[in-house]
Amino acid sequence: MEIVHVPGDCPSPTEGSIVTIGAFDGVHLGHRTVIGEVVRRARAAGRRSALVTFDRHPAQVVRPESAPLLLCDLAQRLELLETTGLDYVVVVRFDAARAGEEPEDFVRSVLVDCLRATDVVVGEDFHFGRRRRGNVALLTEMGSELGFTVTGHRLVGPDGSPARDDAQVSATAIRRALAEGRLADANRMLGRPHEMRGPVVAGDRRGRTIGFPTANVAVAPELLMPADGIYAGELERADGRVLPAAIYIGHRPTFYQDGAAVLLEVHVLDFDGDLYGEDVAVRFVHRIRGDATFDDVDALAAQLAVDCDEARRLMGA
Repeated sequence: MEIVHVPGDCPSPTEGSIVTIGAFDGVHLGHRTVIGEVVRRARAAGRRSALVTFDRHPAQVVRPESAPLLLCDLAQRLELLETTGLDYVVVVRFDAARAGEEPEDFVRSVLVDCLRATDVVVGEDFHFGRRRRGNVALLTEMGSELGFTVTGHRLVGPDGSPARDDAQVSATAIRRALAEGRLADANRMLGRPHEMRGPVVAGDRRGRTIGFPTANVAVAPELLMPADGIYAGELERADGRVLPAAIYIGHRPTFYQDGAAVLLEVHVLDFDGDLYGEDVAVRFVHRIRGDATFDDVDALAAQLAVDCDEARRLMGA
């Protein structure tokens, strides 16, 4: 897969390309259905397969006060796209100028001049360009003039089949499931465990004093944390080693009053080592329970022992 940045060099494949466009936050099963169709059609037609995305979520520029928290950052998005069989991923710089661009100009500069699109495949609810004026109808009209066809793909459920509105896979539905503590639903729509990444930073070392040392993972503020609680999952170290873990997200209400920052803390099961400074990936595989306040440290420690045993059982550790 070749990654192309716009503005910059464009591939302009002589054989033409079949293209899809979108934010692709999370690269979930719905996205993979559309991408899979693009790849299959391109291979069958002897053309290149291409995906156009943006270096940040457009809402972060257009309406930053209400932009959604993200399921993954650009680096992880590109890693996930690497597994799809695409020939090109075009990363468009999205800034104020791009936000004000008319959709016709975007089509001509990116789809036609940069990618020589012969077919465009998008979700049937796709919108783009200034004031979200671009849509499937406008693409179809321009395609008849500029020589490409357009397919508006129906949104699908977790099994990849077209689904009714309340069963469709979408980044919005996944965010809602994570925020409500429905990890199994979120993971089913993602097609993988939800993952967060960041460096291990120094904390207050309180966990160590009660027998449960944790790695405090600093997560970028634009990324979505799952609902507060205890999870079973795994931590992947910088060298690729994957370790089973009990994961905590929350405000530590036993020690702090309202207003404390939300933390991501990972207790690696049966591990005695130093993770400080490492960039790690944390994967949420099972939800064990919600957060709770305990009367004292001893009661908290007793519950953590139970949680770790459950995480060990769930992860087969």
